[in-house]
Amino acid sequence: MRHKNLPIEIAGTIVQPGERRRLEIPVARLPTGTWLSLPVVVVNGAKAGPTVWISAAVHGDEVNGVEIIGQVLEQTEPAQLAGCLLTAPIVNVFGFNAQSRYLPDRRDLNRSFPGSERGSLAGRLAHLFMQEIVLKCQYGIDLHTGSNHRTNLPQIRANLHDEETRALSEAFAAPVLMHAGAIEGSLRKAATAHGIRTIVYEAGEPLRFDDEAIRLGRDGVLRVLAALEMRRTAPKRKGAHSALVERTTWIRARHGGILRLETKLGARVAPKERIGFTADVFGDDATPVTSPETGIVIGHTNNPLVQQGDALINLAQLAPAGFDPAALLASAGD
Repeated sequence: MRHKNLPIEIAGTIVQPGERRRLEIPVARLPTGTWLSLPVVVVNGAKAGPTVWISAAVHGDEVNGVEIIGQVLEQTEPAQLAGCLLTAPIVNVFGFNAQSRYLPDRRDLNRSFPGSERGSLAGRLAHLFMQEIVLKCQYGIDLHTGSNHRTNLPQIRANLHDEETRALSEAFAAPVLMHAGAIEGSLRKAATAHGIRTIVYEAGEPLRFDDEAIRLGRDGVLRVLAALEMRRTAPKRKGAHSALVERTTWIRARHGGILRLETKLGARVAPKERIGFTADVFGDDATPVTSPETGIVIGHTNNPLVQQGDALINLAQLAPAGFDPAALLASAGD
């Protein structure tokens, strides 16, 4: 039988075991004099267990995670929860309000962690989030989408060299699982430096709700909580185990023009297979886009207007059966 949980203090507010509280943590005062706050919902379970944070909209235009967190909270009751869940659906409140990836000074919040109490706006927000949320946890789930008009096949990026992190990544059961080195300044790297095991879920595109990506994300989060024994039940897996990615390659435009894609997320392609073409506005002077090798499409641009060298399609090479995750390269960042 589990012991009773303990109270937790967030931004000066104490949340008792068996209690759910919505908090507004002040971030900064706008030029108009209005305070902007970080919205947080704390679900402190009645029973003892780990503390986990779930974050979304670290990039302000990545909104799928906002809905994922809302749906996770709908299925989470303090009386049935073991441990504590700290949810922050909109971390970059400035970018979210402006429908922008960045903060007002054009800094990327996910390159600003762990931040600084006296630094830039991005640094101060990163520092606040680390101090009030991240450092009070043992585990974290950071929710993202593609960027710059790109969409991503639902995928988990994590340090698969760590056995416990890999087990949580597999429990999530996204279609694709890849080892990813944490980029300097990212939330995942800052959390990992403090021994906090963190996984990143990437799915969909900016400023769009993707119902399937949201469903997969919600169910994946609930499965991770069940794997941590924070909840008794977990959604059933609806497919095979995650496909393990050995490495990834971006296929780039050989010529500028208008792109016509002839593939889709999740498609398996063969070497030299045509997967699109670029041409002028009349469809003339077409240049084929071909796959350099066998792989699965895990991301592509949604912008048909391309310049020479633009990233068009993200192609993943799957690891063979029995492949040792320790041999994986740091193929992708956050």
